[in-house]
Amino acid sequence: MKTSTTLQRTLQALFLTGISIFALAPAFAADTIEVTADAADKPRLVLQITVDQFRGDLPTRYFDRLGKGGLRYLLEEGIHYNNAHHGHANTETIVGHVTLVTGAHPAAHGMIGNIWFDRSTGVTTYNIEDPNHKLLTEGANVDASTEIDPTQKAASSDGRSPATILTTTFSDELSSLTAGKAKVFGISVKDRGAVSMAGHSGKAFWFSKSTNEFVTSSYYYKKYPQWVVDWNAKKLPEQYSGKAWELMHPEDTYLFGDRDNQEWEFDLAGYGRTFPHKFGTTDNKYFSTYLTVSPVGDELTVEFTKAAIDAEQIGSDDITDFLGVSFSATDYIGHFFGPSSLESEDNILRLDRTLANLFAFIDKKIGLDNTLIVLSADHGGPEAPGYLNSMGIPTGYVSPDSWDKQPAIDRIKSKFGVSGKLIEGYDHPYLYLSNEVISNSEIDLFALEAAIVDELVRFPGVSTAFSSTALARGAVPDNYLTRAITNNYHPRRSGNVYVVFDPGWFINDLDGLSAAVVHGSPWPYDTFVPIIFAGHNIKPQTSSRRVHTIDVAPTLANIVGAKPPSGASGEVLLEVLGQKP
Repeated sequence: MKTSTTLQRTLQALFLTGISIFALAPAFAADTIEVTADAADKPRLVLQITVDQFRGDLPTRYFDRLGKGGLRYLLEEGIHYNNAHHGHANTETIVGHVTLVTGAHPAAHGMIGNIWFDRSTGVTTYNIEDPNHKLLTEGANVDASTEIDPTQKAASSDGRSPATILTTTFSDELSSLTAGKAKVFGISVKDRGAVSMAGHSGKAFWFSKSTNEFVTSSYYYKKYPQWVVDWNAKKLPEQYSGKAWELMHPEDTYLFGDRDNQEWEFDLAGYGRTFPHKFGTTDNKYFSTYLTVSPVGDELTVEFTKAAIDAEQIGSDDITDFLGVSFSATDYIGHFFGPSSLESEDNILRLDRTLANLFAFIDKKIGLDNTLIVLSADHGGPEAPGYLNSMGIPTGYVSPDSWDKQPAIDRIKSKFGVSGKLIEGYDHPYLYLSNEVISNSEIDLFALEAAIVDELVRFPGVSTAFSSTALARGAVPDNYLTRAITNNYHPRRSGNVYVVFDPGWFINDLDGLSAAVVHGSPWPYDTFVPIIFAGHNIKPQTSSRRVHTIDVAPTLANIVGAKPPSGASGEVLLEVLGQKP
C-alpha cells in the first residue's frame, strides 16, 4: 500500500521520541514545536465506517465472491473481531451509531431510541431534531408523503444538530487534543448517521431525498462551502433516471439466486420484488427513495466523501483527521427484503466494490498505511419470519393492534384508582404512562408499573417486560438481558415499561408500511456486529473473544493519545495496539 513517509517525518521519529513532556510546556512553546513526540506513529486519518444493519456474519457470508481491495482487504489485512456485540437492548440506528463514537451506553449518551416521548413538550421527539438549527436548503426537509422511515416523520421541525447527544465523541476528543486543528466530518445518506459520527465539533452532511442533494444545517455552516454547491450542481443522482438496479453477476451464481421472489418481501410503491428494480425517472415521487433502497445510495455517499477529502484536504498533514462514513443501503434493503435475499446478497457484493473504490482513493491521496480504518455496524438484524418458517423454524409477527387490551387496562385502573387516561403511548420499546398518573402522589408507581408488566407478559409474542422504576432501584435479576435493558435506561427519556418480544418475533408495521424484518431487540441477531480494524500499524489476525462496541472509541482515543470520551465505559482493544489481551 502507498506510504508517504517524508524526511521530516523520519526526523520527527528519530529526534522527538520520548519528549512528549513538551506537551506540558507553557503555551508559548507551541510556536517552536509543530507536532507532538509521537506524531509520526499516529495515523493521518481515522476513517470510521458504520454499515447500517450489517449483522456480524454478513461480511464473511459471501467471502468467496468478494473482490480485492474492499471487504477482503479488511478481513485479510485487518484485525477481525468476529464475536462483537452491542451491550444495549434497543438496537436501533441512532443508538448504535452514538455508542460506537462515544464508547458509552445509552444510559450515559442519552440516545435511547430513534424516537422518544418528551414529557416537557408532550410530543414524540426525533433523536437529532433541533428547531434552532434549520436546514440550509429550502425544501430539503422530510417529505411525509413518501418517507419510508417513520421515525424521521415524527420530527416536528427540519432542524438537526448533535445537541441531544449528552457525552463527547471520539472526534470531539480529537478536536480537543489538537486545539481544533483536526478536520472532522460525518457523511451518510441518513441524517442521524452523519450527525452522530461528526460529533459536536465536526461537520455533517446527509442526503435529502426531497431535493436529491447532500445537505446540512445551520449548526455547522452559515452557508454551504463552494465545493458542496459544485457537487450538488453536478446532479449525479439524476444520472440514474430511467435506469435500474440490476444484478452484478448471473442470477444462477448467487446463493439466493432461486429466491428472487419471496412472498414476505415488500413491494415498495411498485419497486417490485424481483430484479431489475427500476428507478423510474426524476418525476417519479419515489425516485430518490428507490436510489437509497439500492446500492446507489452508498455509491453516492462515496462520491460525496471523495469530494470532501479533496476539497477539505482531509488527511493531508501530520495532524490526525477524522472521517466518519455511514452506509445506509444494507438497512433499507434489509427491512424490505430481509438479509437472506437476493437483493441483500447483491448489495453486499456491490458494497464490497464501493468500499474498494473508497479505499483506492484514500490510498492514492493519503496512503492506507497512514489511515486507520475501523468498520462496524449500528446493529444487526433478524431473518424474515417467512424465510425461517420455510425451514421449520417458528417465528412470526407481533400484532398489538389485535390484542384485546381493554380488560387488562380496566383491571389496572380499578386496582389503582385511575379515573382518566392510563397510557400515554408506545414509542418502541417503551410504554409511557400518562402525566396524570405519574403526577398523582397517591399512586405507588413501582407497584403500578409491576402490575402493567404482569399484564403485558400474558399477551402473545411478549417475552418479558421491565419496569423503569425497578431498573432504577436495581430490583431486577442480574443477567445479560437485564443488563442490556439497564444500559438503555435514561431517567429523563426512557418510558415506564420496557417491552421485549419473543426471539424472532417483532412488529413489522413501519407506520403503515409492511416490512420483512425490523431490528431493535436485545437478542443476539440484533446485537451481533463486526468490528474490524485495518490500515495504520495493524497486523492481520482474527479474534473470537467477546468484545463490545463501547470498546471502539476508547481504542481510537488511546491510539491518538486523546482522553476517552466523557461517558466511555469500554475497554481498549489490546490487539489493535499490538498487545496480547
